[in-house]
Amino acid sequence: MGKLTGIKVIDLSVFLPGPMMTVMMADQGAEVIKVETTAGDPSREQAPFEAGQSVWFRNLNRGKKSVVLDLKSEAGKARLWRMIEDADVFVEGFRPGVMQRLGFDYAAVAARNPRIVYCSISGFGQFGALAQHPAHDMAAQALAGFLSVNDASDGTPVVPGVAASDMAAGLTALSATLMALLGRERTGRGDYIDCAMFDSLLPWCVHTAGSAIAGGPSPVSSQQRSLGGAGFYQIYRTSDAKHVVLGGREIKFAENLLHALDRPDLVEHAKREAGEQEELIAFLRATFAQKTRDQWVAWFADKDVAFAPILDFREALDEPHIAERGLWIEHDGAHHMAPAIRFASEQWTPAKAPDLNGNGDELP
Repeated sequence: MGKLTGIKVIDLSVFLPGPMMTVMMADQGAEVIKVETTAGDPSREQAPFEAGQSVWFRNLNRGKKSVVLDLKSEAGKARLWRMIEDADVFVEGFRPGVMQRLGFDYAAVAARNPRIVYCSISGFGQFGALAQHPAHDMAAQALAGFLSVNDASDGTPVVPGVAASDMAAGLTALSATLMALLGRERTGRGDYIDCAMFDSLLPWCVHTAGSAIAGGPSPVSSQQRSLGGAGFYQIYRTSDAKHVVLGGREIKFAENLLHALDRPDLVEHAKREAGEQEELIAFLRATFAQKTRDQWVAWFADKDVAFAPILDFREALDEPHIAERGLWIEHDGAHHMAPAIRFASEQWTPAKAPDLNGNGDELP
């Protein structure tokens, strides 16, 4: 019995944001019915594959049911209406206007099931100048200002390593849906959620874009504490062409490291404003270049400093910490990333991801 056992979710979303939201619900016991076209969620075809399924698809769709419906046909529409009758949550990720053309917009669905929580996930929201603009994650990051500070040392923006607006939308949609379900306990009615990737990402800049938020100029990475302007929040190359990071700007960490390196005089430099620590950064660059990454890991073992080696995913997943916390597991011949949301009173085991239309015969 999970925390969401008894909650029924109709999920028309594909790719990342919606499936991420609904897999977190499925992991907690919700009945998630994935409504697909005959082609299926495109992530089904995304390599690499393991145990007959896409690793991507399995990890974002485990525990769900799959039914194929043609929503342009009367039979497909009738079947979806039957599923909606007792549903608690409805999730869709189409461009604004599509669900209205199909006859399943919020007004129509709520008229039949006023208790339903209806969540639309899109790139830029259901209204506004960008509402119809086609985009995946990187375009949303670009238009929100984030890529301007996701830059190399010469100021050139680089492709981000995390689909941050996709993930932000999935988390925001989940949070909003759970809030609406709680509110329904008091009012008896559901609600409508207009969740945009763009909107969801914007609040994530408050610690770096303060000058722009206050109406002033945009931040420049080399002058920002969290973006490369501080010696103790910085990436350093080691002698074997690998990298390490200092990831904590508290002065106690600067004191601990710089005393250990016999340069206590540089502690005052660590207290300077970001962008004014060039001498400190130059010293640390020269210092870290003298040993290999693993030699530095060993050297830092007894130092109270916010330090870490930069690992690739293979190295990261093979770390003892991952195994000790059960974050990457193998089950029935397939690997899963465990949910970040786990409860002490419950034991989580990954469920199977559905075959395309694998539950078509058992659903109404």
